[in-house]
Amino acid sequence: MFYTKTSIMNRVALVFLLFTVFNVSAFSQTDYSIPEEAQRIVFLGNSITYAGQYISYVETYHRLKHPDRDLEWINVGLPSETVSGLSEDNHAGGAFPRPDLHERLDRVFEQLQPDVVFVNYGMNDGIYLPLDEERFQKYKDGINWLDAKITAIGAHAIFVTPPIFDPLKGAAYANVLDSYSDWLLSRRYTDEWKVLDIHWPMRKYLEDQRGLDSAFYLAKDGVHPGEIGHWLMANEILLGIGESEVMEFADIHEAIASFANGEEVLMLVSKRQAILRDAWLRSTGHLRPGLSEGMPMLEAEEIAMEIEEQIKVLLKSN
Repeated sequence: MFYTKTSIMNRVALVFLLFTVFNVSAFSQTDYSIPEEAQRIVFLGNSITYAGQYISYVETYHRLKHPDRDLEWINVGLPSETVSGLSEDNHAGGAFPRPDLHERLDRVFEQLQPDVVFVNYGMNDGIYLPLDEERFQKYKDGINWLDAKITAIGAHAIFVTPPIFDPLKGAAYANVLDSYSDWLLSRRYTDEWKVLDIHWPMRKYLEDQRGLDSAFYLAKDGVHPGEIGHWLMANEILLGIGESEVMEFADIHEAIASFANGEEVLMLVSKRQAILRDAWLRSTGHLRPGLSEGMPMLEAEEIAMEIEEQIKVLLKSN
């Protein structure tokens, strides 16, 4: 059944009550500032992370706001991937099973050696079927395994709840991601994990907009959000790392409008991230066919360095 605005607000009220029970404000629960000693930030996830707009928005805003902070933001999201290890029968028309993060993670960590790891899985992990405890457990097991792997390399893990699946495309699977998100949020309290919630803010935004325009959508296919959806994701991540003022902005363009070279920095950051994403995926290896092959790492790094110099010149002008 499609969630009403009232049901979403009731759920938000429940979350607020939970925060009160633990005597911690909502803001402090998600105030996960990037550690001062951190240098390399890596994003893991599926096709939504691979698309990368939300990561470009986060990096662009953070760099414009903190031009002297020297951080490297790397996207190694992989389309179709799961952390649960599950795949539908006849996935992609039988062309290939969903790639499993277990297959490549050790190589990713060995080569990238991240200081902070943002994790965004869940959308593919229930393989688009109704809620099932065995599949749910596979997702939980995968997330727990990933947390242990991040801890083992001495990095900081920041988990991000799954984006929404549009209920108009399938209410049952929308509810699966509700359940996955609620479980992940519960780890804030049971295990003191750092968990940022993009799911319920996206869910409420969609409900509010549908109340004004029944044809409104965040994702045409129900899965892959457009620019607004990526901004909603970036907004919650930026709020979570201490940029509280971003709640005032409707989109990335408004967020960076006060910076003299904001749009130029966004364009260059997006270009640099895409080049390095493809190069790192080539270097670390994966089993997902059909992707554009990235440049050899040395070549990509040379081009990325040239772009970085352009970014730094623009940042100095702000």
